[in-house]
Amino acid sequence: MAKETKYTGMIGDWERLFGQVEANMAEIPQLEPYLAKLGTILARALEVTKQQGAMRAAKQEASKELRKLSSDGNRLTTLIRQALKEHYGIREEKLSEFGLQPFRGLTRKKPTPEGLETPPPTSPDPVNPVE
Repeated sequence: MAKETKYTGMIGDWERLFGQVEANMAEIPQLEPYLAKLGTILARALEVTKQQGAMRAAKQEASKELRKLSSDGNRLTTLIRQALKEHYGIREEKLSEFGLQPFRGLTRKKPTPEGLETPPPTSPDPVNPVE
């Protein structure tokens, strides 16, 4: 028989063996102490498996609640940031205290002098000139 590697498979294997040995205890009484120990381990393993299932369900509930809280928190922080901009104004340096970037104006490109304008691109292919 192949060795089980998953906990549910191992526990199922233990339960089957426990039941089979218990049914034949009259023929193999020397295994009674080992069977008692296996029974204790089996009972504890089943209990821990049930706890694990309950914890998994609790984790899923906690994850669902955390998703809702993060959505609500993000919405509120956006609202508060907008209210700070409204209160102080978008150009006020005080915004940087709250982790917001104050508006400092747009940078404009320097105008090129008239004589230094770049000529229009020319096509290397005389058949298909660039328009």
